[in-house]
Amino acid sequence: MNLLNLIRDRFVGPLKTLVDDPAPFVDMIRPAQDAKFGEFQANFAMPLAKQLGKPPREIAQTIAQQLQLDDICETPEIAGPGFINLRLKASFLSAQIGRISGDDRLGYSPTSSRRNVVVDFSSPNVAKPMHVGHLRSTVIGDAICRTLRFVGHQVVSDNHIGDWGTQFGMIIYGYRNFLDEAAYAEQPVAELARLYKLVNQLSDYHATKAKLTTLQSESATARTRLETAEAQAKDDKAKKQLNSLRKDIEAAEKAVKDAIESIEKVESSPTLLKAAQAHPDIARKARDETAKLHSGDADNNTLWHQFIPPCLEALNQVYRRLGIKFDMTLGESYFNPMLPGVVSSLQSKNLAKLSEGATCVFLEGNAAPFIVQKTDGAYTYATTDLATIQYRVESLKADEVLYVVDKRQSEHFQQLFATACLWGIGTVRFQHVSFGTVMGKDGKPYKTRSGDTVGLESLLDEAVSRARRIVDENDDRRESPLLTSEERARVAEIVGLGGIKYADLHHSRDSDYTFDWDKMLATTGDTATYMQYAYARVCGIFRKMQLSRDSLQTSGVTISVETPEERRLAVQLLMFGYAIDSVLNDYRPHLLTTWLYDTADAFSQFFDKCSVQNAGSEELRKSRLVLCDLMARAIKTGLSLLGIEVAEVL
Repeated sequence: MNLLNLIRDRFVGPLKTLVDDPAPFVDMIRPAQDAKFGEFQANFAMPLAKQLGKPPREIAQTIAQQLQLDDICETPEIAGPGFINLRLKASFLSAQIGRISGDDRLGYSPTSSRRNVVVDFSSPNVAKPMHVGHLRSTVIGDAICRTLRFVGHQVVSDNHIGDWGTQFGMIIYGYRNFLDEAAYAEQPVAELARLYKLVNQLSDYHATKAKLTTLQSESATARTRLETAEAQAKDDKAKKQLNSLRKDIEAAEKAVKDAIESIEKVESSPTLLKAAQAHPDIARKARDETAKLHSGDADNNTLWHQFIPPCLEALNQVYRRLGIKFDMTLGESYFNPMLPGVVSSLQSKNLAKLSEGATCVFLEGNAAPFIVQKTDGAYTYATTDLATIQYRVESLKADEVLYVVDKRQSEHFQQLFATACLWGIGTVRFQHVSFGTVMGKDGKPYKTRSGDTVGLESLLDEAVSRARRIVDENDDRRESPLLTSEERARVAEIVGLGGIKYADLHHSRDSDYTFDWDKMLATTGDTATYMQYAYARVCGIFRKMQLSRDSLQTSGVTISVETPEERRLAVQLLMFGYAIDSVLNDYRPHLLTTWLYDTADAFSQFFDKCSVQNAGSEELRKSRLVLCDLMARAIKTGLSLLGIEVAEVL
């Protein structure tokens, strides 16, 4: 049940007597920000007044008189210039809580309008260990899949891994020229990652050295241009234009500085410098290895098949630890045989045309073309993504495809979706579920002290280690510790990984967020640990009273909502359906974390003010036990949709 939608539906009829399309005004019925105004508030009278030429308060009274809400709400109140305040009846709250008590779904019924949804997320390059940059796509995508399945949609989770292309040309070249056999035998993925990084660094060294003179010349030219403009600037308008020139200088000087630093990293290392001097054409030769792999060269394909299994296993170790499963893992290599057909099809429909030797799709409103085949005949990410769309529509029968990819790829996806529509791919809905960057406290993308990208596995280890200290401290404070060492380790894994996931998910996905260990595992505030403590507290209540939650008899119990704390908790529990629907409206998991926090906070106030064990009567005690049990189910279910577990003892 979506409680807000239940209220909104009752307004449709009265609004239709005033306007042809009541939908935008129905959307203005929202949860009230202050409990003194009730639980819901309709704010549409003011915009309606402009449209109808009547006083807003008169419009509000007209609507209120026609409302059929007697079974749900007290008599509507008109406040201020025309707000309609709605307060739920205590009898309604009590009956609804009684109806959903004992229900892990909190009364939320599966949808009758099922969609086939493909969710593309995580998608790391396989020959490199996962790092913190993969965290957001992985946990956001998993939360979306879990929530879609909970609602009743058919979901295919697809890890579209990078297992093909230029990176493997670099790795093959590195394997043949720089391999440390002992390191490869002990840790193949780490050695392959080292080889990729080395070949990339040496390629960049030669490219950067070749363009350094040009960069220095551009910087000098920008400086001269500024000096000339400063000498000629006489009015305020001209002086303002100097700021733009100063920014040009900053950018040019930074490019020179970065280039020099990149060159010095190689030249200050005798080993790297020797390798660079021995391989002056390393970039071209790595591209040659890529071309050979793509053309079916037997030796390169043998190496590729040798590299892939340990790389996939390294990824799967991280996914298993995070509790994330994929329905399919179809990498770029799977679609490689389909790419010529994609280009041919685009050409046959006069969508793809030659431009300076490359095959491109030109889209209205886009300055840059969508390149599907390079001048050397190589295909691009665009070609692979189009082949992937074709597969998902034709083979998976997708109604909707979601791409959980960072916001820097927005332009690519705009062009991809536009091209797919022109291609005649059907009525499939595409959405780029974009997200921001994980930042350090210095305001830059989160890195180690040495400046390297933080490995995801080391990040998880650190979270669990910190959580273990918290779990040990809590259990050691008890007169009789409740957990064995093995149980403490398991709880630490639950708390640590939950903290990592929740810290990411509770931010709006559009925004960057600052990684902060102290806030992440705090036992108060908007953290997974706070929710997990609320769940454990309920378990503690039942343990102290020597009652089993499974044996709690909820039928026939009249739920009391007489105190403000009981009432607030009951309303929060009934808003679960609204939270779920809000998440899926635009795929924003943080809206579920908002509901979780508000629910845990409501329970905290309830726990402080409404005694369960010492309730005034047996009937009241049972009522509060039902509220406690339902709250625990709500927290467990809500967290599970985010991929987070709970523990009975923390």
